[in-house]
Formats: sequence, structure tokens, C-alpha cells
Amino acid sequence: MSALLAFLPILVTIILMAGFNWPAKKALPLSWILAVAVALFYWKMDFLNVIGDSLFGALKAFDILIIIFGAILILNTLKISGAMATINNGFNGITQDRRIQAIIIGFMFGAFIEGAAGFGTPAALAGPLLVGLGFPPLAAAMVALIFNSVPVPYGAVGTPILGGAMKTLEGNLSGVVAPERFMMSLTEWVAIPNALVGIFVPLLGICIMTKFFGKERSIKPGLAVAPFAIFAGLSFTIPYVLIASILGPELPSLLGAFIGLGIVVFAAKKGFLVPKKIWSFPPREDWESSWKSKDYTGDTGEAKMSLLKAWTPYALIAIILVVTRIPSLGLKQILASQTMSLPDIFGIKGLGYVLQWAYLPGTIPFILVAIITNFMYRMKKKDVVKTWKMTFKQITGAAIALVAGVAMVQLMLKSNINEAGFDSMLTVMATSIADLSGNSYPVISPLIGVLGSFMSGSATVSNLLFSSLQFETATILDLPEILIVSLQATGAAFGNMICVNNVVAVCATVGCIGTEGTIIRRNAIPAFIYYIAVTLIVGLILLSGYDPLPL
Repeated sequence: MSALLAFLPILVTIILMAGFNWPAKKALPLSWILAVAVALFYWKMDFLNVIGDSLFGALKAFDILIIIFGAILILNTLKISGAMATINNGFNGITQDRRIQAIIIGFMFGAFIEGAAGFGTPAALAGPLLVGLGFPPLAAAMVALIFNSVPVPYGAVGTPILGGAMKTLEGNLSGVVAPERFMMSLTEWVAIPNALVGIFVPLLGICIMTKFFGKERSIKPGLAVAPFAIFAGLSFTIPYVLIASILGPELPSLLGAFIGLGIVVFAAKKGFLVPKKIWSFPPREDWESSWKSKDYTGDTGEAKMSLLKAWTPYALIAIILVVTRIPSLGLKQILASQTMSLPDIFGIKGLGYVLQWAYLPGTIPFILVAIITNFMYRMKKKDVVKTWKMTFKQITGAAIALVAGVAMVQLMLKSNINEAGFDSMLTVMATSIADLSGNSYPVISPLIGVLGSFMSGSATVSNLLFSSLQFETATILDLPEILIVSLQATGAAFGNMICVNNVVAVCATVGCIGTEGTIIRRNAIPAFIYYIAVTLIVGLILLSGYDPLPL
């Protein structure tokens, strides 16, 4: 009964958004109300705690909104200044094929941004850039989310491993194995199955794109680009695995994407493995209404600057993200220490909100670079005002959904503080899944990771919540702990394709608010394929009897 009631808000969210195509701004407030009812009447939480946790979640949603605002502001600045028109022309010089453009920007550039910043930033940047190039906003959102999967275990310079899994596993490892040794082995065995699947993720994303957004409504145009797509996958995953095995979790995605991006762009310019027949979307007038943005007019301004100058804002963003995210450079600590804070809500310990305003990518680099760009492009005052007005207007639709969604997650996380003696709702859900699985637990393990990221919008949070549970269950069932925890981290990663917060965020940045249910429903297809593939790979390793790190 407890598990069923704990699942109720999530089930309602999925049914309303994916089943009935409700927009997130309507479905998530209702799901939050259900979570409040369960917390009050079954978990027997104190009323002030319920309201306090919800308010704290609403404040945490502000962090995500700042990132979205900054990403939209960059896009609007580039559109109105004419830089986006120049970028369009530049990409046409490399390739006019939308499939190749999606791989370069969505997969390779997105992986680089994931490695540097994580936390939803890649889709927030790659999605609008694809829209600027002429992609239907819904297609841009879907493909950006699909591609933001393979690099996620090492996003934000290794945070899901270092700040997620290893943080919560300290107690499990004490007196058993050196944490550093476990971390290096975990890093390697997260990379190997992810890389084997990741070789084919560019092809998978393109096939989904051509199936739903091509004139033919078929995967055949996607399969036609298979040689190049697999080449792109290998260009990223080979350095990804090598760096993970040798250097640890901080740099596999960042350096793997940096190396791969250079290789793939060079190959595309030379026409290596690129299909001779160019593929594109149907004419804009033939697009379905759901494909379009309510805010996007299709006008990217007049191309009136050099390609180097047009790309400079993105180059600045990438450079700033790298130098401010690598701890050894020192800037990370300085920016992270710049905070604005509010005292504990209702005096409840642990509910003091802290805004790391300088460390959020929405402010530095997004808003900072947008302001620099205003001066660099010598934009007129009226155009600058226009970009800010457009951006505020576009973000309002996402605010309701994010506030309700994050409030619900925070309430479910903190529901362990109750008079009924229950664990938190999320822990009850995960434990019930583990209890029901028995010897088939490796099949269930990645789904627990998906559950964590689906609800929280973060692979790091998912790993924090459930890595210890996964370790303990593996020990009880006499399964290799490394492989089971790696399945947790992998599930948390590909769960990004369908997680509510990321879907709401990318819909806001590309302007297709209201289509969140469509994206979750369609992206469930590649997420399921990813799940089956990873589970089979790890399952075969388990059947062989191999244990990477016997404890």
C-alpha cells in the first residue's frame, strides 16, 4: 500500500502528460497536490513540513529557470543581431544535411557542454541552436534530449560519480575497499557499457528524428546516414572509455567530446561517409502545428558579420564553462562561494535556500556572454531591450511547471520526516522494486536509476538517492557491486531523455511549451532501447561470472 501511494503522483504525471497529452503546467500542479495529500494523510507529515518542503522546492526551481532564461537570452541575442543567420550560412558550408547537423550540434557539441556543465545545460544550448538553423522546435527538443544520455555519467566534470555515487557510498565502502580504487573501477565500468551503446546513439537519434519529422515518416533516411553516425559515435566513445579508464570521472565526456567534435566536423567538411543525397525537413508551411514554436518566427536576421565573430559567443561560453568547472584551476571555488541565501523556512533545519548565483551557468556564462555580445556586436539599445522582453515572455510558461515539479520532488525526498515511521516516498518506491525483483535484480537496477532522474531531473541526485541501496542489494544477492552500481549510474543517465524537469526546460528554451507529453512518449522509445541494450551487455558479463572488483 505504501509503495502504491508513493508511486501515485508519478503515475498521474505520466498518465496525464504521456497518455492524455496534458501540458506540464497543468499536470504537475495536480501531481503536487496528490503528493501533498499522500504526505499529510498517509505519511502523516507535519503540515508545516509539507508546506516548507514544497516552498523550498519552488525556490530550487528558480535555479533551473535562471539556466533556461540565460539559454533563451543567448538565442534571442544571436537571432536579432544576425549572428544566427551567419551561423546558418556557415553550417550550410559544412553540410546542408539536417542529419549531419544534428549529430554535430546535438550529439558532439551537446556532449562537450554536458562534460563541462551538466544539469540540463546541453539541451538548453543545443536545442535553440538547432532551432536557429531551421529545425522544427519539437524536433530540436527531442533530438537534443536523446543525445544528452551517453555523456551524462561524467557531466559537470564528473559530478554524478564524485558528488553523487561516491558521496553516498562512503559508509558502504568503509573497511571494505579503498574508495579511490572503487571509484576508478566504477568509472571504467560505467564507461564500457555506455560506450558500446553510445556508438549507436547518434544513429538512434537520427532515426527517431526522420521517423517523426521527415516527409517520408520513415527510419530509412536515418539508416542512410548510418556509416557517418556510427563513425561519430566511435569518435566520441573511444577516447571516452580510454580517458575514463586512465584519468577517472572528471574528463571522459569533456575531452571525449572535444576530440570527437574536431574529428566529426573535419570529416563532414571533407564529405567522408556523408550521404550524397541531402536530407531536410518538409517546407515550413507543411509543418504540423505541434512542431512549431509559439514564439519563433523563422527570422534569424540578416547575415552581416564574419563566421568567427558569429561563433564567438558560443566559444566564450565553452571556454568559461571549462575554466570555471575544473577545480584545479581555482575559479570553481571562487564562483561557488558567491551566494545569496534565505533563512530556514518556518525555522525547519535544512530548508535554508542558498542561490549560487555566480556558479549557475544561467548567469556565468550565459547572461554574462549575452551582455558582452551586445557590446561586441554593437547592438542598438532597442534591439537589446527587445531580446530581454522576448526572453521574459518565453520563460513564463515554464515557471508554473517547474515550480510545481520541483516542489513535488522535494516533498517526496523529505518525506522520511514523518510520524508514520516510513522511509521517504522515493526510497519506499525503490525498495519495493528491489524486493519484488529477486534474482532478476540486474534487469530492475537501471530502472531505479531512471526513477531517480525522471523525478529529480539530475543523474547526480539519482545516484545520491539510490547508489547505496543498489550496493546493499547487490551484496545481499551476491552480485558484483561495481556492475550493479554502474547500472544505477547508467539508468540515471539515459533517464535524462524523459525526465520531467529536462523536458520542461528544453521545451521552454525552444518555445514549444505544451508538447512535453509528446516528447516523453516518443523519447520513451530510444530510452527503452538504451535500457535493453545496456541490460543485455551487463547481463552477459554477469552470466560469465566476471567480477571487476571482488569485495
